[in-house]
Amino acid sequence: MGNLNKVMLIGRLTRDPEVTEFKNGGKVANLGFAVHNVRKNMQTGEWEETPVWLNMKAYNHEHGRKLADLAATLHKGRQVYVEGHLVLEQWDGKEDGKHHSRLFVYMDSLEFLGEKPRTEGGPAPAPADHAPGEHVADAGWPAEPAAKPAKTARRK
Repeated sequence: MGNLNKVMLIGRLTRDPEVTEFKNGGKVANLGFAVHNVRKNMQTGEWEETPVWLNMKAYNHEHGRKLADLAATLHKGRQVYVEGHLVLEQWDGKEDGKHHSRLFVYMDSLEFLGEKPRTEGGPAPAPADHAPGEHVADAGWPAEPAAKPAKTARRK
């Protein structure tokens, strides 16, 4: 049987992205992310949200989307939809020489959800006139032109 490594999450950024630029021109954005698991408390009968804290990385790809640049436009508290895959990074510490490891979600795609954030000193955003996740204007790339209607055959 084959393997599948795919993550789909809706959550909020827990801090502003930290972007690192490499000597070769590449970039990576490190992001803190939180999602909530909902469970029923058996003693009180109430539903409770339990946060799950995640570390994410978004890279600019040579032949693809510039996710690090896109992620760099986000701010703490912004709700997003992320698709990605899990990666276990391992290294030996420089000071202590101990082996360390951390699980990351490497982002494959990103969609902005909710309202556009307010600009400094600017007015509040207008109410959304679209469904959540349909933020083409947020993404910084032009919308695709509408498809032309199909031609219908004329009756004689």
